[in-house]
Amino acid sequence: MAKQLFNSSEKSNFILNLTEEKYAKMASFGMLSALFTTSVATAIPVIAHDSGLYVLSAAGLAVSGVICMIIAIIALMKKYISGKLIFPACAFGAMLAWGVISLINSFDKGISLYGYNGRGEGLLAIAFYGCFFITAASLRRDKAFSTVINGLVGVGILNSVFGLIQIITGKLSHFRMIALEIQANAAAGLSQSPLFLAMTLTLSLTAALIAFVCTKEKAKKLIYIASACLFSFVMMFTYSFIGICGAAFAVIAAVVIVFAAKVNKANLLAPLAVIVPAAAAVLIVNSGIIGTLDSYRLYDGRILWFADAYYRVSASGAPDSKKVDIDDTYDVYYTLNRKTSNIISQHKLTGTGPDQLVFPQLYTYGDYVPEDGEVSVESVVIQNSGTFDKVYNEYLYTAATRGVPSLIALIAVLLPVLFIGYKNSKAGDWRRKCIFVLTLGGMLIFFIGCSNTAFAPMFWTLAGCSVAQIAAPEKKEEPEKAE
Repeated sequence: MAKQLFNSSEKSNFILNLTEEKYAKMASFGMLSALFTTSVATAIPVIAHDSGLYVLSAAGLAVSGVICMIIAIIALMKKYISGKLIFPACAFGAMLAWGVISLINSFDKGISLYGYNGRGEGLLAIAFYGCFFITAASLRRDKAFSTVINGLVGVGILNSVFGLIQIITGKLSHFRMIALEIQANAAAGLSQSPLFLAMTLTLSLTAALIAFVCTKEKAKKLIYIASACLFSFVMMFTYSFIGICGAAFAVIAAVVIVFAAKVNKANLLAPLAVIVPAAAAVLIVNSGIIGTLDSYRLYDGRILWFADAYYRVSASGAPDSKKVDIDDTYDVYYTLNRKTSNIISQHKLTGTGPDQLVFPQLYTYGDYVPEDGEVSVESVVIQNSGTFDKVYNEYLYTAATRGVPSLIALIAVLLPVLFIGYKNSKAGDWRRKCIFVLTLGGMLIFFIGCSNTAFAPMFWTLAGCSVAQIAAPEKKEEPEKAE
């Protein structure tokens, strides 16, 4: 018999009567929304080729964030969060609470809350990430893990289809030209940047390979291996160090899973789905078919500094060739890390404010005054050459923008996730192993990449799934007999 609160109806008491099975379906929907909404919303500015519309990416994140916020509240009310997860959940809460203090002491409180225009990673986005984490951590049915793994593959396919169009035609992209003289037709998919796409496809590629290795159904295996080939090919056209590392991680993960899950050793051939398409991509570039290129190389500096931050979203100044060799990948990352470390030393406690790394670097307002007399933040930022708004190390970025206490809280979230996730992976089937490996991959990628609205929802969903405590199958209640 359905439970009721006082004289209210069954519909108004749906939370009271919600079974774990029904909740699992609701949570699965929430997680799929977390994986897809940002990419789907980004399709509008990509198709319209309008940088000003990238605010819609943040709107897409808000949609899934609100959905998962409601689901997370239900999970807390139904006590679906295990006692083992109190520490990481509280640590995330502490990180969010310190973010509020960082916001109060920031350069621009509006940007701290909503994020820089075109980036959208203010405190509100971090709160949504927490909701994704709680929603996934509250899962009680392992069927939802298949939904997440397939969802990751689906997001990868969606991004890669747009990526192929960008590679072949140079259209639907802000990264056709990665410098005034270099046409590379770089792929960004629906991830806003080629480097962000490389991060996204790292998870999609790893999920596809592991699923191929462990799945027995021939039709599904075909879909997974074809997807892996597509992801590997497109990743190479991000021309990024992250893409190379991501592909290597996927190969290593697939080999490890073959032994860990004790599957047929013939699956050790799965890495060929990464190696062969990647080699084909390099050969295509070297043949001179793509843009003005005649040899394959990495263009991290030109993409992250010029084409993305400066040109696409006006979040930084142009790179200063006197202080950094933009074509030297090591020098670019070393310079970003070194300068960010200096910013941390000056803003240890509360940081610069969420999404505001560029602000303490500004040294001139310039002489540009628009016709309406109002000077925008973007018009000021782009006049300060040598400045940057992202450091491609999330741990440094967290400390720089939200203070060292936020970094400590972040680590306090991730270490239990790693520990609990590993224990769960040993006890569960291949899906739990896959979730753990993907979460570990996300943590490693954060050493050479930064949080963004395309990748972060995927990562925090996986982190939550990694620590979810699976319940025993629920017995169905017998229907009441009529008197």
